Amino acid sequence: MTLPGSSRVAVLGAGSWGTTFAKLLADGGAEVSLWARRPELAREISQAHRNSDYLPGIDLPRTLWASDRLPEVLAGAAQVYLSVPSQSLRENLRIVRELIPPDAAVVSLMKGVERGTRYRMSEVILQELDVEPGRIAVVSGPNLALEIAKAQPTAAVVASASLTTASEVALTATNGYFRSYVTTDVVGTEFGGVLKNLIALAIGIVDGVGYGENTKASIITRGIREMTDFAMAFGAHPETLGGLAGLGDLIATCGSPLSRNNTAGRLLGQGYNYREVVDHMRQTAEGLTSVAPVLELAAERGVELPIVSQVAEVLAGTLDPRDIAPHLTTDAAPLGE
Repeated sequence: MTLPGSSRVAVLGAGSWGTTFAKLLADGGAEVSLWARRPELAREISQAHRNSDYLPGIDLPRTLWASDRLPEVLAGAAQVYLSVPSQSLRENLRIVRELIPPDAAVVSLMKGVERGTRYRMSEVILQELDVEPGRIAVVSGPNLALEIAKAQPTAAVVASASLTTASEVALTATNGYFRSYVTTDVVGTEFGGVLKNLIALAIGIVDGVGYGENTKASIITRGIREMTDFAMAFGAHPETLGGLAGLGDLIATCGSPLSRNNTAGRLLGQGYNYREVVDHMRQTAEGLTSVAPVLELAAERGVELPIVSQVAEVLAGTLDPRDIAPHLTTDAAPLGE
């Protein structure tokens, strides 16, 4: 497999997801450069072919190398993948904007909404980089990093305003255990990844409280409805939310202890407050920072999000976690689902 003009791709961010995605790209045939903020981590990845901080026990391909020097990592890259915390994306883009090669596709691996602006990650990229919308792509799906790092089969969706860009990225991000599908529904793909984190927080909360499968199934079922209503209000296609980027991601995130958002919710359900949960987490649980901006966006479009609203109350300490339950609907006498 070759990429248009170059087989070289760059990944910015050497956490569990960034390193995993770099690995799957290399396993698909690309030469991958990975930016790690810490020099010692970059050396370990390049020399020992391990990332013991985030992917212990996983061997990394020899076609994957890392550096803490951004110019070195980005030089000659045909595609640039971004895997940094959503709330620091803008400042990172300002650092790298002059280093990204002309005509390189810029791909978001992040699932968050920026506080203050309430922008999706692709919108932040578009605002900060001098690129055409068709050069931007986003990747989302049921993608728990450690499972993919172990080469367990899964799939994802690549979305871009340009079907050509989406197809080129999908071709690069496909190998024997990882399959990428394409869509032009950027809004639905991004919001699916954002909103499932908020439902996963709710599932974690009831799990931490000690509620069982009926409660969790009720929240998941109502949650996909909330996700779809919200995303459609911003122009998303409903089938996107019923696919890998919506329902698929929701099932994986709600059902796995590997999910950061599920873990954060479980700690909340066990009685930890917001600050204690943040201090406890080794990596960012994007859902914690997305609750407020998502509710603000929902209010602007008149969309009711009862599950997300109750998660916000738990985070604020105004709702006992035990009171978050399957009655999560605004209908006095709901019809159907």
